[in-house]
Amino acid sequence: MFTVKRIYDPPAADDGFRVLVDRLWPRGVSKARADIDEWLKEVAPSTELRRWFHQSPADKAEVFDEFRHRYETELDGNPAVDALRELGRTHPTVTLLVGARDPELNHATVLRQYLEHHP
Repeated sequence: MFTVKRIYDPPAADDGFRVLVDRLWPRGVSKARADIDEWLKEVAPSTELRRWFHQSPADKAEVFDEFRHRYETELDGNPAVDALRELGRTHPTVTLLVGARDPELNHATVLRQYLEHHP
């Protein structure tokens, strides 16, 4: 089972194996406070896609479907996805940690759904 959580939220006992899935280390979070088991930055969106999404003049909700499509295309064939699948097989819960402000419109939610629909 994969769950998504903001890295700024305190760790919880039911988080299971905690994986940071951002390409950049989140601002203001020490490594001790983050309490991560692994940092898998290779599974994050490309720098170009991340910049496109965050610099888009449109409302994030308006461009999120296009972001989802582009990110899922990047995930196809990405070896880091296989590493996450393996973690999902060896741990009952894997929490995907993300530094995004929006708990719904972020790449970790796309990644979780991708993992659920592409086993």
